[in-house]
Parts: sequence; C-alpha cells; structure tokens
Amino acid sequence: MSDTIKITSNRHIGTVYVALAVLVIAVFAQVAGYGFIIIDDPVYILSNDHIRSGMTLDGIIWAFTTPYADLWHPMVWLSFMADYRLFGLNAGGYHLTNIILHLGGVLLLFWLFNRMTRSVWRSAFVAAFFAVHPLHVESVAWISERKDVLSAFFWMLTLCLYVYYTEKPVLRRYLPVMFSFACALMSKPMAVTLPVIMILLDYWPLKRLPSDGKNLLLQQLREKIAFMLLSGIVVVITFYDLPVPDIKQYPLDLRLANAPVSFAAYLIKTFWPGNLIVFYPFPGHVPVWQWGGAVLFVLLASVAVVVKAKQRPCLLAGWLWYAITLLPVLKIIQIGSDAMADRYHYLPSIGISIMLAWGMPLLVKSSAMRKRILLPAAIVMIAMMALLAWQQTRYWKNSIALLQHAVDVKKDVYVLYESLGHAYYFNGDNRTALIQYDKALSLNPDYAPAYVHRGNAYAGTGQDDKALQDYSAAVRLQPDYISAYYTRGIVYAGIGEYHAAIADYNKVIALDRNHVRAYNSRGIAYLKLDEPRKAIEDFDEAIRRNPDFGVAYNNRAYGYFSQGNHESGCPDARKACALGDCELLKAVQREGRCRRN
Repeated sequence: MSDTIKITSNRHIGTVYVALAVLVIAVFAQVAGYGFIIIDDPVYILSNDHIRSGMTLDGIIWAFTTPYADLWHPMVWLSFMADYRLFGLNAGGYHLTNIILHLGGVLLLFWLFNRMTRSVWRSAFVAAFFAVHPLHVESVAWISERKDVLSAFFWMLTLCLYVYYTEKPVLRRYLPVMFSFACALMSKPMAVTLPVIMILLDYWPLKRLPSDGKNLLLQQLREKIAFMLLSGIVVVITFYDLPVPDIKQYPLDLRLANAPVSFAAYLIKTFWPGNLIVFYPFPGHVPVWQWGGAVLFVLLASVAVVVKAKQRPCLLAGWLWYAITLLPVLKIIQIGSDAMADRYHYLPSIGISIMLAWGMPLLVKSSAMRKRILLPAAIVMIAMMALLAWQQTRYWKNSIALLQHAVDVKKDVYVLYESLGHAYYFNGDNRTALIQYDKALSLNPDYAPAYVHRGNAYAGTGQDDKALQDYSAAVRLQPDYISAYYTRGIVYAGIGEYHAAIADYNKVIALDRNHVRAYNSRGIAYLKLDEPRKAIEDFDEAIRRNPDFGVAYNNRAYGYFSQGNHESGCPDARKACALGDCELLKAVQREGRCRRN
C-alpha cells in the first residue's frame, strides 16, 4: 500500500513539473522572437563595451568592481557576457536565458514548498501563481531585468539548499547555502531580506522555532549571522555606490505617504492586474484619504493575521513574506522617479499565493467540497492569469508597442512620451520622435533628457542649430549632464566647430574620467585640427581604459599614419581588424604601407 501511494505521489510530482514548464513556455516562448527595448537595454548591453568584449578577465574584474547602471550586481554582468559569447547581439538569445532562469525559479519554488509541506497541489498552486502572474511579465520579457529572474533563481536555490541543510544541519550542507545566497545578493540587492525569510520559514512550515520561545533570538542569530553579515555588506555597497540620479528628488514626507499606498496598490493589482505599464509616475501629492485608507487597511490586515497566527500560522507567514520582501522597494529610499513597478511584485507575490493556497481551504471544511470548488477555482484563476500574462507579453514585442500601450493607459506622463519618442528615434523615424518629444516638453518644460533626445532627433534631420539649442537648454537645466555635453560635442564636430567640440569633451571627461568615447571623440577632433600628438594621447587613454575598444585602435592608427609612423600604425590597424574593423588595414595593405601576413 505504501509503495502504491509513493508511486502515485511521484507521478503527481512529475506531472506538476511538466505542467509548470508547459505553462511558462506557453506564455513566454513568444519573447524569443522579440528585440531589445530602448529602456535600459542600450545601457546594459548595446552600448556597453565591457559586455560586447565577451567574457574576458578584464570584463570579469569590471563586473565585480563597477557600480555601472546604478547598482552593484556582478552576476548580471557575467550572465550578459556569457550571452554575448553565445548569441552576439541576437536579442532572442538573451530572452531565452531570461525564460530559462524564470522557469528554473518556478520549478525550484515548487520543490521548496512540496519538500517543506508535503502538499503537492498547494505547492503547485504557489509555483503556478508565481509562474504566470501578469505583473511578472516585466521581469521575464525585459532583458535588462535579468537581475530579477537571476536573483529569484538563486533566491529559490538558497531556500531549497537551506531546507536540505535543516534536515541535517552540518557544515557541508551549510556552505552551499552561503554560496547560493552570495550569488543572489550579487544578482540584485533586494535579496538582502532573504535571511529574514529563512527565519520566517523556520516559523512556518518548518516549525524549527522553540515552542516555549526560550533562546529564540540567540538561536536564530547564531545560525543566520553569516547571512546577515553578507546582507549588511551589500547594503553598505549599495548605499556607497548609490548615485545622485538625473531625476527630480521627492521629499521624504511624500515618499513616506506613498509607501502604504503602493503597498496596498500591489495587493489590488495582484487580484486585478489591469492597465499594467512600464512606468508608474511618482505622484505630486498623496491625498489624505488615500494615505489614511491604505494605512488603515494594512493595520487591520496585519492585526487579523496576527490574531489568527496561533491557529493559522500560514497566514502570518504569507503576509510577512509579502511585507518583508516588498519593504526595500516601497521607494522610501528613492531610486528612480517611479512610484512602483510591476517587477517589484515578483518575489513578494509568493507571500500572497501562500495565503491563498493554505488559507482558502480553511474556509471549506469538507474535503469533497474543496475538490469540487477550490480545485476548479484554482485552475480557472491560473488559466486567467496565464491568458492575461500572454496578452501583456505581446506589448513587449518592441519598444514602440510597449510605450504606445503605456501612453494609451497614462496620457499625462511626460516620461512615457519622451521614451516613446526615443523608441521612434531608434527606429529611424526622427519626425515622429520630434512630435513625442514636443508632447513630453509641453507636459514638463524642465525635463532635461527630453531636450537631449529631441536634440538628437533634430541632428538626425539635419537641423543642427535646433539641436545645439536643445543641448544647451539641457545643460542649463542640469549643469552636470554628461550626455548633453557629449552629444553637443558630436554635433559641433560634425559642423567643423572642433574647438567647441573639444571644450564639451573636456567637460565630459572632467565629469567622468572613464568616458572612453569622449577620449576617442576628442582625439578625432585633434586629428581634424592637425594635432596628431594630442590625438594619439587621447586614443592611448581610451585604449588604456578599455583595451578592447577597436575604434580607438583604428583612430590611433590614422594618427600614426598621419605622422608617417607606419611601424606603430600597422599593429594598431591589425588590432582593430582583429576586433572587427578591417577597412583601414585593407586600405593600407593595398597602398603597401603595411605588409600582408
């Protein structure tokens, strides 16, 4: 009898794994044919020379030492380097990696709760809820949000290894937990809350906490101290590297008022995931009734689960999972100008699904009624979420579709119009881009990025005077705006105003000593002014800061050839060819200035 039960149980478990995989693939396989998105993808990949150099020793060192793109997450950079090695700039490969990581996290989540609770179908519901909730589309379909799916994968792996450790607490089982947790932290700082979630699982469902409460704090600190130290280190790194963003900074009282409203809004969207967009603007103010209602709701819900904690610990565990994992992204500490984001729901949603999976059956006493009511209801719920997620995923097919949907939903958000204009600009449609930039600036005349991007569109249509006016407007609004100085320098150089271009490049380098493109562009300007010595010094600096910057080798070769120094120019031309640009080498070989190998 026991063998039969075991075989049946194993068959059920295998069926769940297959069903979860089919569910994820059915919803997200379409993104394998999608491209990059103009929001963050150029910064993370397309314009990132370190990623485009592939997996190199210098690249690995850079990944672990840079705060590039605002956060320290070396595992993300390493994963992108690996993707570039495999797929080049074929976006489908990067999307495929995101899908695989998301699926891995889903399967690990099922293993985790099934191992802890021995409840196959409730664990399957939690995993399916996580797999296809519409708010999770952003984390999976957006290549730049690799940090979400990567950190979640290591988050689940850490907890799985932790549960394995709790079954036999020995050092050889403890160390893999530490390693996996370190990987989660190096994927996204949001993982700092994971040690608290471990304690939460000790409470329920592992029931490892002493029933009498004696030595409770000491026991937990002794076992979790190493994890908390790692979290503390990442918190320090994150705050140390936290940039002063090029956005409006909101006062603390507004951020504090927005936090409970966002907390409640995520709950509402959990059950009514409509009008999802890529950017939710920070409110200019929060009405007292809205703030008061959100605070009252959170307090009442918290009191309810605490009162029921002794009889229904699953409810408290789920509620605390949701609250603890959401706390770091409630924007009390402002990073970015958004009030909330779909991707922040990714890990916190697990807490709500725990409450549903283990809480709803408590409302129906009869097991027969549970099968007749709750099982079909759960299947319908997952099916509806999968359908909505599939539809939401379609908006991510390209930048224009994504942002057009966003402005259709929110018609008064200048950031969305500016981003839509940027999408048209990257698509080569400068005239439509200008229309969108104009709309953005009509809503916010002090938004410096819109001036820079409209300037780029003007330059693309040959309206250099208007472009220069926009760049100058941007630096008046934001005197340390690196991109405004750099692009203005490019336009100045394009119209032959090389001294003005050099002045702008000087400003860029003063603001960012590692801006290799500014060194390269300034070197080109010096070549145009017939100052090859200064030009070569700039190309030297660009190459020193990025040894795989092929354009700089090409330009330095030009500088050497202009001095008649073929002995130095030919190796640079060969190096540029090895990095992908062979035009100069072929030309000088035809002229006999460099011998053919």
